[in-house]
Amino acid sequence: MPVRSDAKRRWVELEFVVPGTPEQVWRAIATGPGISAWFTPTTAEERVGGKIEFTFSPGVTSSGTITAWEPPTRVEYEEHGWSENAPPLASEFVISSRSGDRCVVRLVHSLFSTSDSWDNEIEGFESGWPGFFQILRLYLRHFADQNAAATGAMSAYPGTHAEAWKQLATALGVFGPNVGERRSAPAGAPPLAGTIEHVRQSDQTCEVLLRLDEPAQGLALIGSYRWEDKARVAASLFFYGDRATEIAAEHEPRWRAWLEARFPANAAQKANA
Repeated sequence: MPVRSDAKRRWVELEFVVPGTPEQVWRAIATGPGISAWFTPTTAEERVGGKIEFTFSPGVTSSGTITAWEPPTRVEYEEHGWSENAPPLASEFVISSRSGDRCVVRLVHSLFSTSDSWDNEIEGFESGWPGFFQILRLYLRHFADQNAAATGAMSAYPGTHAEAWKQLATALGVFGPNVGERRSAPAGAPPLAGTIEHVRQSDQTCEVLLRLDEPAQGLALIGSYRWEDKARVAASLFFYGDRATEIAAEHEPRWRAWLEARFPANAAQKANA
């Protein structure tokens, strides 16, 4: 959707339907363990004025203050310093119950600025959410309220987005995917096998979402993303069950080492020089 504006702010809105009761959806989008189960490792002090912090990679975090806490229908938080010299950013989630144990979630990202200088950033937020919303749907359908742990890795690619996707997807055995197929990674890649649940491909984003049976029960989002005139590649994995934390800790160094070997960060830095 296009960026909207008034005299005080600029914002984008998204709505999506998820399975589950309002209470289940609330736990998934408003609590630290819930958000960590489908987005990124998160801690949250569950009250107005409490701190919420997202960890995107080692040493890369974003934190904010919870400004609205109305279980199980509405939570809002405001982030300062999310980007250098950026104005404050507010994120509001509103949950509405529907029949058949479903809910509609409305997300609004508001930037407290009248300038259009940050429109690319908030449009980027909008385009980045759909893949994670698919993870949220599958989490609520198959793994709701289970113990969860996330891991993964990201790197830059010095070539084009199309080249990045072909190389990444081929190396992990998910190139040319069809929903419902079972795919597995070839020898030399980190252990990865499961059923393809969702495919998204455009000139900005290529993603495949798998429901895993190897190396454990969970979900994996494999993707490449256009980044300026280059690309980024990423793998986000979510494990569920009693051993989720142990499994995530075991596989995190494997993924980081494999992705860095395939897509060396220093190669992208040289290309940008």
